[in-house]
Amino acid sequence: MSLDPGLSVRVNGEHRHVPGGTSVAEMVSLLGLDPLRVAVERNLEVIPRSTLREVRVEDGDDFEIVHFVGGG
Repeated sequence: MSLDPGLSVRVNGEHRHVPGGTSVAEMVSLLGLDPLRVAVERNLEVIPRSTLREVRVEDGDDFEIVHFVGGG
């Protein structure tokens, strides 16, 4: 019997593993980012911020995540 390593995804060009059933918002939080301060593209399509909690990460997904910082 082998242990399930989770889902294999790529985030900003780096390979990562996340647990199965993880939402995009949860994945963003696991990366140390605030889901309210990011833009997320999955497989070349922008995910509306209002749906980040509903959209589930799938094996093989390719994400680009941009986070916003304050300043002036």
